[in-house]
Amino acid sequence: MALRAYDKIISRCSTICRAGELALTARILSGTEIRDQIYADLKKDIAELKAMGIQPGLAAVLVGNNPASQMYVKSKVAACSELGLFSEMITPPDTISTEELLAMVGQLNRRDEIDGILVQLPLPKQVSAKRILDAVDPEKDVDGFHPVSVGRLVAGQPGLVACTPAGVMEILRRSGIAVEGANAVVMGRSDIVGKPMALLLMHAHATVTICHSKTKNLPDVVRRADIVVAAMGKAGMVQPDWIKPGATVIDVGTNKLTDAALAEKLYASNPKRLEKFREKGFTTCGDVHPDAAQVAGAITPVPGGVGPLTIAMLMSNTVKAARLRRGGRVAEPAAAKG
Repeated sequence: MALRAYDKIISRCSTICRAGELALTARILSGTEIRDQIYADLKKDIAELKAMGIQPGLAAVLVGNNPASQMYVKSKVAACSELGLFSEMITPPDTISTEELLAMVGQLNRRDEIDGILVQLPLPKQVSAKRILDAVDPEKDVDGFHPVSVGRLVAGQPGLVACTPAGVMEILRRSGIAVEGANAVVMGRSDIVGKPMALLLMHAHATVTICHSKTKNLPDVVRRADIVVAAMGKAGMVQPDWIKPGATVIDVGTNKLTDAALAEKLYASNPKRLEKFREKGFTTCGDVHPDAAQVAGAITPVPGGVGPLTIAMLMSNTVKAARLRRGGRVAEPAAAKG
């Protein structure tokens, strides 16, 4: 028994020698692997709904020709196709007015075959993003941004939750990370990630501290955490010595790094990654210094960590919306309730 336990530890950790010291490398929490698990579960749920004559549907509204937005929406439509969801992409020109877009959202609200409405941000300057997002039927708010969705989250009621924080909770749950009773620090207080993240952790019985740009003695606060969720939007901000040994680190940051001097600092211990940066002139990095992996017990990579879960949870929300909109006629699977 002890030998098997030892083998399990070795399989989850690798060792490196540096300056004559032995350091443990954190277990990598792969977002792509967890996304695939979620997709497998969703395919079963979708097949069950189809057997009842229901095909969950997602409408994606993409205004204009922003290349990044086009890429994001196409990836979401592709995910729908992979899972067997109905999807429709609406592409009004970037000259559209707020009133015209409101009318378009109103039409989607009234269409029964559409269970989820996604309005891709950013919107053109002449369009009021707040008015548009608030106009989406809360029952179809698969982004989880509507005030009603937020209110349900605060109250602990069933509803649609912002995709990135929901994805983080899936990473923790499916990776066997203990949340109940843990000290959790959420770095960032945005409406999209920080605030809903803190609420989800609190509902899971963690003791939660929210940190932001005005937090005093930030490193000391972070060092007390068993779980760190970094969502500040600043490349490599969280230093290795901020992390309590063995803590779980969830890096939500997705930053395009072009600063060569910063890249040299972040990847000094990773020559291959540094060489790739030099070849391309840029790389994608998180909010956590890569060397934090030598202190943490578990950590999400960037890329390949939280990112894949955002789309996965959008798909999950679409299926959930299809069930919730039909009330008692379609019971939610037992696995989804947990």
